[in-house]
Amino acid sequence: MVSGVSEIESVKNRKVLLGIGFWVQGLRCFPLMGVSFFLKDGLKVDPSTLQILQSSSNLPMVAKPFYGLISDSFYIFGQHRVPYIAIGAFLQAISWIAIAILPTSSISFFSITIYLILGNLGASIVEVANDAIVAETAKQSTSSKTSKPSSSGQLQSFVWMASSIGGVLGNLIGGIAITNFSPQTMFLVYGILLGFQFLITVFIRENSLDLPRSQSHIGFRKQFSELLIALKKPEILYSILWFSLSYAVIPALTGTMFYYQTQHLNLESSLLGFSKVCGQAAMLLWGVVYNRHLKSISSRKLISAVQISMAVFMLSDLLFVNGVYRKMGLPDSIYVVVFSGLLEVLYFFKILPFTVLMAQLCPPGCEGSVMAFVMSAIALAFIVNGYLGVALASYVGVTGDDFSGLPKALLIQAACTILPLFWASYIPDDVKSETKRKEN
Repeated sequence: MVSGVSEIESVKNRKVLLGIGFWVQGLRCFPLMGVSFFLKDGLKVDPSTLQILQSSSNLPMVAKPFYGLISDSFYIFGQHRVPYIAIGAFLQAISWIAIAILPTSSISFFSITIYLILGNLGASIVEVANDAIVAETAKQSTSSKTSKPSSSGQLQSFVWMASSIGGVLGNLIGGIAITNFSPQTMFLVYGILLGFQFLITVFIRENSLDLPRSQSHIGFRKQFSELLIALKKPEILYSILWFSLSYAVIPALTGTMFYYQTQHLNLESSLLGFSKVCGQAAMLLWGVVYNRHLKSISSRKLISAVQISMAVFMLSDLLFVNGVYRKMGLPDSIYVVVFSGLLEVLYFFKILPFTVLMAQLCPPGCEGSVMAFVMSAIALAFIVNGYLGVALASYVGVTGDDFSGLPKALLIQAACTILPLFWASYIPDDVKSETKRKEN
């Protein structure tokens, strides 16, 4: 315990820092919704180009292990988490405000791509530092003799819910704002909000968070060596490989579905906002249910169940595109708001039990590096499946005006989702379960 800082104060400060951080990052869907409509209506790009930009702008996310190593190894004014959160918030603020104040006529596909990459660089740095704090705190809770058995996953659930609340608000306000304001106004509002996050973070001292410092100033090379040692552990390496591949093999059709809903079905932007709100509300509910009822269930079983649910929802999309639900009397708008919103966030349901498992497996001293590597692998998987989705859409002949090949694409997507389940044994049981087995 840091001298002069009570346990209650340190918990409060951590929740303020992480609550604001994850909430603001969850709110990123607000300006990103503006980006989608700006590209479609302003720059007149096709679905494949839209998806290529969305995937390519996530490239900074792949370098998360490097940011994690930097954060673990190099201290700024005696701190190695909070300053990086401030830097990341600052970079994002610059990115979004720059897009907002540029004249519309001077904005090109290339320039907005560069600014989005800069914004995602800042977001990546923030997420790495936040994830490291969560992992370090979870490790303390697990190793503490006085901590409650259920405490190891409480902070993960708290930040999950903070991010989900941000997502709900962002999508709800975004769906309404996009019909009443220009996308640049949305970018400016979010940039100002990031500025406030930067100011709040600057005034929080890291010693008030009661974070472990046993590995302080260990050195970049040494930290990198320990990360490699951690990744040589089969239970860590195989879990990360399986988890990332379970995303990578699924061709993403987000750009195609966005154009199908707005161009073919002519749904209003507010409905898409409500659809995302429904999905974010489901994420929030998932965090609550997991924290209260599902933590005792094996992570492998939960992740597999989510994977199966994803495939089922994709087959449901196939029926939707073929008009089956419409013939049954279910309006397209209702299906998009409820079911499409749920499918969009089902992709992320697996992350909560997986991060809890990785926090248990993560070696002391390199939590930031290992958790960053996990998020990097997931980011790379999303980039790969984004490009696979472009290739699949091209293969079945889907364009911005012709969606006749979409049912075939959805069927292939569902089949690819089932494939990783045949190798689900690569995910180990929870650490606590294995420990109990050994004791028995």
